Amino acid sequence: MTKIAFIGAGSTVFMKNLIGDALLRPALADAHIALMDIDSARLEESALVARKLVASLGTGARVSTTTDRRAALEGADFVIVAFQIGGYQPCTVTDFEIPKAYGLRQTIADTLGVGGIMRGLRTVPHLWAIAQDMRALCPDALMLNYVNPMAINTWALTARYPDIKQVGLCHSVQGTAFELARDLGLDVADLRYRAAGINHMAFYLSLELRDGTGWRDLYPALRDGYRAGRIPLESHWNPRCPNLVRYEVMAQFDYFVTESSEHFAEYVPWFIKSHRPDLIEQFRIPLDEYPKRCEEQITAWATQAQALKSADRIEHSPSNEYAATIMDSITTGTPSVIYGNVANHAYIPQLPHGAAVEVPILVDANGLHPTSVKDLPLHLVALMRTNLNVQELTVQALLTENRAHIYHAAMLDPHTAAELDLRQIRALVDDLLAAHGDWMPDWCRAEYAA
Repeated sequence: MTKIAFIGAGSTVFMKNLIGDALLRPALADAHIALMDIDSARLEESALVARKLVASLGTGARVSTTTDRRAALEGADFVIVAFQIGGYQPCTVTDFEIPKAYGLRQTIADTLGVGGIMRGLRTVPHLWAIAQDMRALCPDALMLNYVNPMAINTWALTARYPDIKQVGLCHSVQGTAFELARDLGLDVADLRYRAAGINHMAFYLSLELRDGTGWRDLYPALRDGYRAGRIPLESHWNPRCPNLVRYEVMAQFDYFVTESSEHFAEYVPWFIKSHRPDLIEQFRIPLDEYPKRCEEQITAWATQAQALKSADRIEHSPSNEYAATIMDSITTGTPSVIYGNVANHAYIPQLPHGAAVEVPILVDANGLHPTSVKDLPLHLVALMRTNLNVQELTVQALLTENRAHIYHAAMLDPHTAAELDLRQIRALVDDLLAAHGDWMPDWCRAEYAA
């Protein structure tokens, strides 16, 4: 029996989506689903939903629960990881409110910038602990990592635990393909695309439509449509943030980025400027978007979870997440292609060895086989390097327990450096580390300052 360990299963709706996807696959329908979370009340809610899902789908899956991570991991074939250290309260709020006092505004703050750095510092040690347990309890298992900041986490995981099989998973590539198809009035099933880069800063190197004579390049239609105002810029995913930033980046850099406008706006120095409120208005940048989204999701998830708990039956339609596809391909040997984040072993030769890169990956019974992408345009490589600097310094801070590199990472962050001077950034980092307190590793404390 295949065993799927789910670490962070207290997120009931996300658990339902991933486990529901798995149960729709005949090869996984009778799996042992080991749900683990540190919150026993939320864990039992998720278990109730999972068992109803199993009954509704008529599968032979077995659901177990535990607050003991090692018990969940023992003998696992696959390990799904989905958690947020420090949660919305207090850590996300801290990551927004303290920078705001310095005049530094953010939108999402979970991938890059001071918010992403702080989240990486408090998250990576927990991922390392899971990897350490996997080495002892399920050394051949594959970790399916859904935890942000994806690039920092993946880089740090593979740097310290290269023997642990893992892939970082995001839905930005396949989700954006859906959006682009909608923008052009097309069916996403008729598209063919190739994307590569780093998480949240991968670009579509090709985007094509199947027609009667073969494949037609869709970039001319995207560029002409944007210039002529024919593209419906309202985002399918977030009505507060239309796709103005991404289309403007395409107009200047020639390629379309895979991450949303609200995310991408804070990875670069061009859109969020305290002295340029006109840019905020022109590109409709949703400042403080993630706290707003968290409040809405907390309410929505509570309502959804209650509806799922009270329902006699729970139906499930496949999501666009890759986890079930990967597990099915490895279990059955049926090949598939997904986009995932892995350590760079010359998969993108222009980017640093060991960095987390997002590339197409063939999956089969022998595991993951990342594709080499050697034609990434130089100007896109240069743009990615500005983010890789921050990621690498954060990872090195964690690996070497060197607090100085936390300052260096923040000082080299494109958005932070565009708004604050060096002394402001150092003071901001000090304030954030102090405010996060025990959520951070011990070596981050002030007595380690250079």
